[in-house]
Amino acid sequence: MRKFSFIVSLVMLLVLTSSRHQTTIFMIGDSTMANKPYDNEKQERGWGMVLQGFFTDDIIVDNHAVNGRSSKSFIDEGRWQVVLDKIKPGDYVFIQFGHNDEKPKKDRHTDPGSTFDANLSKFVTETRQRGGIPVLFNCVVRRNFQKIVPENDDDEKLRNTVYTGQKVAEGDSLVDTHGDYRIAPRNVAKTLNVPFVDANRITHELEQGMGAEGSKRLHLWFKPGENPSMPNGREDNTHYSVYGAHVVASLLVDEIARQVPALKKYVRHYDYIVADNGQGNYMSLQQAVDEAPSGKKTRIRILHGEWNYPTVPKGKKIKFSVSENARLIKRP
Repeated sequence: MRKFSFIVSLVMLLVLTSSRHQTTIFMIGDSTMANKPYDNEKQERGWGMVLQGFFTDDIIVDNHAVNGRSSKSFIDEGRWQVVLDKIKPGDYVFIQFGHNDEKPKKDRHTDPGSTFDANLSKFVTETRQRGGIPVLFNCVVRRNFQKIVPENDDDEKLRNTVYTGQKVAEGDSLVDTHGDYRIAPRNVAKTLNVPFVDANRITHELEQGMGAEGSKRLHLWFKPGENPSMPNGREDNTHYSVYGAHVVASLLVDEIARQVPALKKYVRHYDYIVADNGQGNYMSLQQAVDEAPSGKKTRIRILHGEWNYPTVPKGKKIKFSVSENARLIKRP
């Protein structure tokens, strides 16, 4: 009888699991949001790459953001059509462009109040036609504490920079580099009655609060020899480090919950997120456990991959949360 009851319970669990509805969040945008290579200890991350770790398994984050793309090139290259064909009723589309729309190249450039707004409106309208829910974001800030904005016709070139150690005159105030490109998404959102996440304001407050020196940690500032993937170091004020992407995603997901209340119940915050695909802030479960403080409750989300149960030192109070895309193998 007990065996029969167990089998019935197991079948019911499998049925419930298989019938559980999952909502997809499609993300379209540029390198500040995009997925990045994570092999050989590479440190660059887009905030969209790590967003999955801030939701329950009821939400699937499908990140289509690509380095160097503007709202124009994303459409012209057929990338938007790929997303559009996948949208189901009730899915979300997170839209964030601006960094590359402001660049002079003809294959990317748009104008705020004109072509930029038209492309954002296209994303919104066509998402709704598929039964999806659009959410507009404006562009995150660049780390610029210089009073005169340095010329940069292509943020992607920053990956070729090396650490120079040269001191650049910086002030105490973060200076905007986006102009009307940060305002246009708000205007479109208001006109079309779309949820709007002011990512520019949120990241401005973050970087300003950390200051000219502290905010370097959010980005790819490494001295030679600090990381094997960047032997000559790097000075990059646009793209995020592992740490920076997680801090930004953590702040933005809370604002997403405020602007899109239906998503609030799926939002989660953990002390550490472990994944073997670069989506976490740790790629080693044992390392996360080792660095957890003693005597303090620590929540570790095991987001992706197969892991042997780690050695937990005495005195550490660790609670593991295992995603359906991960497996924790307990010791015999």
